Amino acid sequence: MLDKGFWGFGDPVGRSLFGGAFGWPLLVARRTAVERNIATMAGYARRHGLALAPHGKTTMSPTLFRAQLAAGAWGITVATAQQARVCREFGVPRVLVANQVLDPAALAWAAAETDAGFDLHFQVDSLEGVAAAAATTGRRPLPVLVEIGYRGGRTGCRTEATALAVARAVAASPRLALAGVTGYEGGLPDVPAVAAFLDLLRTAAVEMAGLLPPSAIVSAGGSAWFDVVAARLPGDWLPGHQVVPLLRSGAYVTHDDGYYREHTPFNRVPGEGALEPALDLWAQVISTPEPGLAIAGMGKRDAPFDEGLPVPHEVRRASGEAVPAGGLRVTRLMDQHAFLATSSELVPGDLVRFGVSHPCTAFDKWRAIPVVDDAGVVVDVLRTYF
Repeated sequence: MLDKGFWGFGDPVGRSLFGGAFGWPLLVARRTAVERNIATMAGYARRHGLALAPHGKTTMSPTLFRAQLAAGAWGITVATAQQARVCREFGVPRVLVANQVLDPAALAWAAAETDAGFDLHFQVDSLEGVAAAAATTGRRPLPVLVEIGYRGGRTGCRTEATALAVARAVAASPRLALAGVTGYEGGLPDVPAVAAFLDLLRTAAVEMAGLLPPSAIVSAGGSAWFDVVAARLPGDWLPGHQVVPLLRSGAYVTHDDGYYREHTPFNRVPGEGALEPALDLWAQVISTPEPGLAIAGMGKRDAPFDEGLPVPHEVRRASGEAVPAGGLRVTRLMDQHAFLATSSELVPGDLVRFGVSHPCTAFDKWRAIPVVDDAGVVVDVLRTYF
């Protein structure tokens, strides 16, 4: 295999990370932490009456999709029709595209796959979006959700009148089926703002209740506010309808050592569970050119940097000795170099294990990611399809 970090010496399963089959840098997933995170979130959703459709754009890993579905996920969320195609290719039975789909080729594919039995939902937030989807041909109507937004946010209807007009246009089209309402609250600043937005989703659902099916999806949920979603969306609040409260959190599967460590809702509700950082990025010290500075062989092509820089955890010496990474701090990244401020002794050839911040921009840099057990032996390889 010619994948980054792999030397191509046959099947890597059963090999130690440090036995010569891998090079550096290398992103690694720890199996125990991944399995615990999947189980923790599945249990949380069950306890709170939530259906879970993890956002697959975080990992784009069919192996992880299968594990999430096996744990009880309703389906997989994606951001684009191309990502939905990956899910379909790998046997995911139900997908929600959390955006409008406007491209005629993508819509033709969606219509054909829907006719073939694929359970595909997507969002609309405009009459133009409804018209584009309604122009498809096929035997089965396409299920869509009306997206509600907020001023200054990204997509979604900005007024109740617009949302109702979009819902009526969907209901009037024989090619479309109104499945529910949806929104994204992840950009809001605090619990009160998120709660108010979720109440707006509920109000929108009530106003369009006469257009909704008996079982209506009401969907929200990034990875920072799912406790508020759990408090607001489940329940018997839509007269004449069963609400399917659909949570779309995705970053939980590997969590992180930065943004989500600080923002996970489990910090507010610690009795509900905890998530574990599951990604390690190993990089080699390639230079110690001056006192207090070390350069590691990783950079923006290897590590996420949009929500915080990598966090050093451990130093592994050439002898195999492992010591805590005290006194190390990443100060900046270049394309393939990391600058480390250091008050401890590092030498070229040392390996440093880093945690990362924001898994959504970690996976997309790696086509193949070894999964290791607690002894550092590879038990699987995750393939990603971005």
